[in-house]
Amino acid sequence: MLGLLNLFAYMQGSNDTSDRLSNLVGFGTNPGSLRSLTHIPENLPDAAPLVVVLHGCEQTATDYDRGSGWSELADRHGFALLFPEQRRSNNWLLAFNWFEPCDSHRDSGEPLSIRQMIEQVVSDHGIDRQRIFVTGLSAGGAMASVLLATYPEAFAGGAIIAGLPYGCASTIPDAFRRMRGQRGGPTAQQLAARLRDASEHDGPWPTISIWHGSRDRTVDPSNSEEILQQWLTLHDLERMPSRAHIVDGYPRRVWSDPEGHELLEEYRITGMGHGIPLNTSGRHGCGSSGDYMLDVNISSTRHIAAFWGLRAVGAAD
Repeated sequence: MLGLLNLFAYMQGSNDTSDRLSNLVGFGTNPGSLRSLTHIPENLPDAAPLVVVLHGCEQTATDYDRGSGWSELADRHGFALLFPEQRRSNNWLLAFNWFEPCDSHRDSGEPLSIRQMIEQVVSDHGIDRQRIFVTGLSAGGAMASVLLATYPEAFAGGAIIAGLPYGCASTIPDAFRRMRGQRGGPTAQQLAARLRDASEHDGPWPTISIWHGSRDRTVDPSNSEEILQQWLTLHDLERMPSRAHIVDGYPRRVWSDPEGHELLEEYRITGMGHGIPLNTSGRHGCGSSGDYMLDVNISSTRHIAAFWGLRAVGAAD
């Protein structure tokens, strides 16, 4: 629950989208009743990529952009950003309703609202439909799982940070049990089937980047393993990674296709709690630390952008 000071700040600043974000209106029927904001860099190139960014619980789009640094990278590398935003009238904690049946299926509720937003941005700015990506934290990460499952043909890639697998809950009590990592949820086989059956698409599938703190007490790290298993099954990949190495002090595992193209990656941020991993200072600085914005000397934003080919690996930005 938001504290009184945070609630007051939200009420005072609910119409302040910062200098970087602009309201997107008239994007469709909006059955999920979400707000929509965008960041379109000046001189956006033709057929530019688009990244859909989903904030976490107790956050706004502006909060998440300020902390994660996505608009900083977009300005440097020339891609557009779309920020769906939850309304308090839909969810008091400003969490996307990833577990509600009406908000976790194709062509209904919040997923359809976000799909309509994407179509509007694509139409307005000539976005390359082959380079649309989605990322999110916590409830936003769980909604990223929903979008990747229900509209896999729309996304080239996704990044799920401290999120949950698609189809793991359909009620509020179930959602809390899955967040805590309690037993009794769907089996790995059931989760894999739910992911495959969420749409009629038959491939190719989005590439997936998975991030989770090893000491996350809000969304248990077991959820990242279940997300990984879902997508390994869908991509028809072996459990053994193609490569395992250390990046910025943390373990990264990678699964590639026979041609060597990286399809899945997983970062386990040892010692980190619930939030997005950041490096806000120095040569690789990006974003700013704060609530759920954890400076642990690795920038998930920069690494995710590199995984998707939006910036060069090792670029000094």
